[in-house]
Amino acid sequence: MRFLIRSLGGLAIAALTFALLFLAGFQLWQALESRRAGPGGGRPAAEQVFTARLMTVTAQVQTPVIELFGTVQARRSLQLRAQAAGRIVQLDPAMHEGSRVAQGQFLLRIDQAPAQARVAVAEAARESAQAVLSEAQNAVGIARDDLTAAEEQAALRRAAVARQEQLAGRGLGTSAEAETVRLAASGANQAVLSRRSALASAEAAVDTAAIGLRRAEIDLSEARRELDQTTLSAGFDGQITNVAVVEGGLVSMNEQLAELIDPAALEVQIMLSLDQFARLSAAPEGLTGTPVQVVLDGSAGQIAVPAVLDRAAASVAPGSAGRTVFARIEGSESGLRPGDFVTALIAEPPLTDAAAIPAAALGGDGTVLVADETGRLSAVVVQVLRRQGDQVLIVVPAGLEGARIVAERAPQLGTGILVRDAAAPADEAAPRDSSPAGNGRQARQGAGQGNG
Repeated sequence: MRFLIRSLGGLAIAALTFALLFLAGFQLWQALESRRAGPGGGRPAAEQVFTARLMTVTAQVQTPVIELFGTVQARRSLQLRAQAAGRIVQLDPAMHEGSRVAQGQFLLRIDQAPAQARVAVAEAARESAQAVLSEAQNAVGIARDDLTAAEEQAALRRAAVARQEQLAGRGLGTSAEAETVRLAASGANQAVLSRRSALASAEAAVDTAAIGLRRAEIDLSEARRELDQTTLSAGFDGQITNVAVVEGGLVSMNEQLAELIDPAALEVQIMLSLDQFARLSAAPEGLTGTPVQVVLDGSAGQIAVPAVLDRAAASVAPGSAGRTVFARIEGSESGLRPGDFVTALIAEPPLTDAAAIPAAALGGDGTVLVADETGRLSAVVVQVLRRQGDQVLIVVPAGLEGARIVAERAPQLGTGILVRDAAAPADEAAPRDSSPAGNGRQARQGAGQGNG
């Protein structure tokens, strides 16, 4: 029984072997017949046609747009700092983030007791200085009266000396009497000098008292100024931000309490490359005044406001090679806030005889693929003027005007390749179908012809 089973298994293996050998011989014979038939012996294969999106190049006036990013910042801001140290005793309800205030509006008050005490001391010092000045002025009056009396007495003494000399000339009187009169006149003159010195001292005391009064008034003015500095007011109409103060809190001198910004005076800081800066500066109207469209994109929509280039920075930031410019936002209620990261669109001077093509249509060698009337591709070198986003602006020479080019280049497309427009009707494209399904169908047909 075992011998029978082994015999049947050997016969089955032998039959399978002969079947495989027959199949291999048939395939070899079929291949030899196909080679013997030659290229002209069968149906010629059709040229493969690829589908591509074509576009017509037309020379127009193109306006390049520079798309950049910038940061919104306030053109007018004021740091609200404490000009006096102490405890905050009163805080206006407007001292909160985003509150609007008017120019001169009260914001907060610091404890005024120390400042008021200094004002009282300064007022007392001023009154004391006024009293000293009044006393010195009265002393000047008395000194003048003393001087007048001394001068009159000296005049009388001089008259007595003159009379004595007249008597002596007549032989009357004695030498002792003449000597006594002269001594009295000399004493009177000395008294006049003493009174003049006293008057000068009194006048100097008046000047000193006037200086003291002036110093007291300066101290009083400084004390009143310090008292006024305990109250903080808004410098202009704006909004409060960066509030860092609470009622009852202690503040130190020059501590920043909040910041006041003007929402109607905003600008955008933009960084330009040297080429962009040179092109904008070379425009007939110059850099200043160039229109700018500022766009803030968000999940709920976007905010677009107009602006104009206002000025360029006077220096270059460390580590940068471009130029920083500032665009002034127009309009009082733009909806933008300092710190917003926005997109700035700046229109350059128009370019003539130019066309905008997709960036995918331009090859790495600076050429585009042009399709002729039959759909055959050829490479043409073009001059690139600008690159902006997904588009490229090129110069349109006379030979490229009205030509059809490949809008999206693919690795299988190149010079000499036959293409059809993807926008062409389906019946016209049927004989040259190069879609994956069509290519597979052509391959199956070719295989069937070869097998036949």
